Parts: sequence; C-alpha cells; structure tokens
Amino acid sequence: MQVATFLAYLAAAALFIVGIRRLRKPETARSGNTLAAVGMIIALIATLFVIEFQDLFLIGTAALLGTVIGAVSAQRVQMTAMPQMVAAYNGVGGGAAALIALSEFYYLQTEGGGDLVAEITIPLTILIGSVSFMGSVVAFLKLQELAFGGSVTFPLQQIVNALLFLSILVLAANAILDGTILPFISPVASVVAVLAASAILGVLLVIPIGGADMPIVISLLNAFTGLATAASGLVLENYILIIGGTIVGASGTILTRSMSSALGRPLKKIIFAGIAAAGSSKKEDQEEREVNDVNAGAVGEYLSDEAQKVVIVPGYGLAVAQAQGPMYNLMETLESQGKEVLFGIHPVAGRMPGHMNVLLTEAGVPYDKLYDLEDINPEFADTDAVIIVGANDVVNPAANDPEQNTPISGMPILDVEQAEKVIFIKRSLSPGFAGVDNPLFYDTDKTMMLFSDAKQGLQEVVEAVKSG
Repeated sequence: MQVATFLAYLAAAALFIVGIRRLRKPETARSGNTLAAVGMIIALIATLFVIEFQDLFLIGTAALLGTVIGAVSAQRVQMTAMPQMVAAYNGVGGGAAALIALSEFYYLQTEGGGDLVAEITIPLTILIGSVSFMGSVVAFLKLQELAFGGSVTFPLQQIVNALLFLSILVLAANAILDGTILPFISPVASVVAVLAASAILGVLLVIPIGGADMPIVISLLNAFTGLATAASGLVLENYILIIGGTIVGASGTILTRSMSSALGRPLKKIIFAGIAAAGSSKKEDQEEREVNDVNAGAVGEYLSDEAQKVVIVPGYGLAVAQAQGPMYNLMETLESQGKEVLFGIHPVAGRMPGHMNVLLTEAGVPYDKLYDLEDINPEFADTDAVIIVGANDVVNPAANDPEQNTPISGMPILDVEQAEKVIFIKRSLSPGFAGVDNPLFYDTDKTMMLFSDAKQGLQEVVEAVKSG
C-alpha cells in the first residue's frame, strides 16, 4: 500500500508541474488547470489509504461541501471579483495549515512522540499560515472595499510589528523547549498564543499597504501559503503536501519578485514602509482645471480620418463595465479599415496579474496582439492614438515625476504620453485605485476625454468609426 501511495503522490506531483507549466499560455491554460485538478483528486484519494480516521462520513461530507462551494463560487464570481476570490482561497489554505499544525502539536503533547524537526516546524507553520490567513482576509476586505480602505497606519507601527514578532519567537521557543523559558505558560498555550499573535501580525502587515501594491501582496501571501503547506507536510510526513507546497511557494515567490521588479518597488519598501494610497490632489482642484471634453463622434472621426496605428490600454474600469466585447468590436472595426491595432497590458492592469489578458482573450482578442509593458513602450512614439479604457495609475506620468512623492512614484508605466493623441474613456476625472491625479487629463492639446461608462462609450465610438 505504501508503494502504491508513493506512486500516486508521484503521479499527482507530475500533474501539478505539467499543469502549472501549461498555465503559461492561454491556449493551454484550461487543460493545465484540469490536469492540476486531477492531480489533486489523486492525492486526496491516495491519502485516504494512509491516514487513520474514525469517521469517514465526516471526511466525505467536508470534501463534498468544499467541492460544492468551490464549483458554485467559480461559476458565479465576476471577473472583477477574481482577485478577491484568489485572496480568500489563498487565505483558507494558510489558515488550514496553521490549524493542522496546532492540532498536531496538541497530539504530540498528549500522546507523546515527535522529534525536534516536528517541534520546530510546527510553530513555523503556525506563524506563516496565520500571517497568510489574516493578511489575505485584509486583502479581501480592501479589494472588496469593505474595510481598511487606502493605507491604515498608526504611530510606532513598525516598532509594534517588531515587538510582536519577537514575542512570537519567544513563545515558539518556549513551546519547543517544553516551557523552560516561560514556566508559567504551557507548551500548548504557547502555540495557541503564537497562532493569535501571528494572526494579529498578519493584519498589521497588510493594513498599511495601498491599493497600487495589492497585486504584489496577494502574490506574496500565496507564496506564504505554499511555505506553510510544505512545512505542514514535514510535520505530517506527507510527501504530496511537501511537493505541492514547495511548488506553490516557489511559483508565488518568482511571481512576487517579477511583479516587484516590474513595478520598480523593492519588496521591503512595500511590506515595511506602508505605502499610502491617498492621492495628492483635491477634488475641487480637478474640477477647476480645463479638459478637452469630447463626444464619441469626435473620437470616431479622429480614429477614422487620422489614426493609422492605434494602441488600446485596458484597466480595471473595463472589467467593471464588462466592456471587453465592445473593445473587441472596436478592434475589428478599425482593422477592417486597414488600421493597425495593438493592446498594451501593464503587469498590474486590473487588480491581479493577468487580469486583462484573461478578459481580452475570452472576448476573442488574439493573444499575439497583447503586448507587455517592455514590449509596447517602444511602440508609442509612432502611435497615432492611444485609447485608455478604465485605467489611470498604469499610464500616469506622475509616477516619473521626481518632485512628487505618491503611492506610484517610481512605478514603471505605459508611456502613452509619447503618442500623437491620447483618448481616455472614463466616467469622471476621479483618480485611479492609488488615488493619484493624472496630469494627462489636463493636456488639452494631446488628450481627448470621453466621459462615459466604458461599455457604452466604446459602443458609441464603434458606431462613430463605422459611420466615418
């Protein structure tokens, strides 16, 4: 049975790796997701043959309940809410790892057994899993705009975090050394305290981080969950948990580093500096400044008569308005007139990596038309028109202004200001998720502002282009 289980785990691990690799391309992503899911089913079934359980009905009920919740939520969640869903699912994994470690420590204390590796790994699992869980909860609340909006800070916040982390280390050492450091606290009470303190630390680490950096935070917390899962695998001596957790931790770490580099943000600055999300512009200042307010007819006329090369930049507003269909229609209409159309995708367009890529690909936009930041920026110099739909932060020149200190300062942006004409389709002059006003709004010679819902505005532009 052990050989069969090992082979099943090996097959599951292989499916995980192949599945993740196939997620690299839209054409193979769906099959990659299916392969990874099959691997998880194999791992779950194989585990049932090696664990000691007293209530198979309870295990089956939990598995069925989780399956139903996952299937229903996956079907019903809107694409705009996908980042929140990722944060929530990620947090559940970290919390589960922490609670399993706590349960295993209690078992070792009451039944005996265990070794030094397990005793050290358990507090570490609880620490990482709890931080991941509560950090993901805060990320969910921020993205859903239910609580902790913007950057939440208080005096001596970093000192409080440092003291809390030091307390966790002392409590963990007390648990490992069987209560010799703090004789008045039992080892079990110590790990419970580690769980509570780590949960608080997870909240305090994420609440000061502004919305512009939230995609990186989600990726980092995903890596934490992977590490917690791998550590729990060491505690339980379960190979598939070790393998799966390591894969998740490694992929999350690679993605976090890539995004951090793409945004020009050192990770330590994001985590420890508490970048604010409050904007630097007042609403009344925005309303007093002149803009080039145009209608869809004017936009359509310019695109038909003067633009030969067009770059479209989508943002979160596109997802909210479900305007990917009309955007695809605009692309087809312009191409039918012999114009070149490309799409510029910023690494954090939307609220998570790949958000815009998935939306546009589902709408039918060929993937070879989607250009990453480093590939599209050289194209703007000879672009006649850039159409920005529901985006602000990723095209905001304020990020490159050395005289400003904003939540997006230093962040690489799409250099749309190099194009001949910039066309914004958005509801108002309100700033983006980072809360920073965009000086391009007020460049009346270069910028055309079409104030409209993204879906309706694009539909009207399509009709205007067709009518010439």
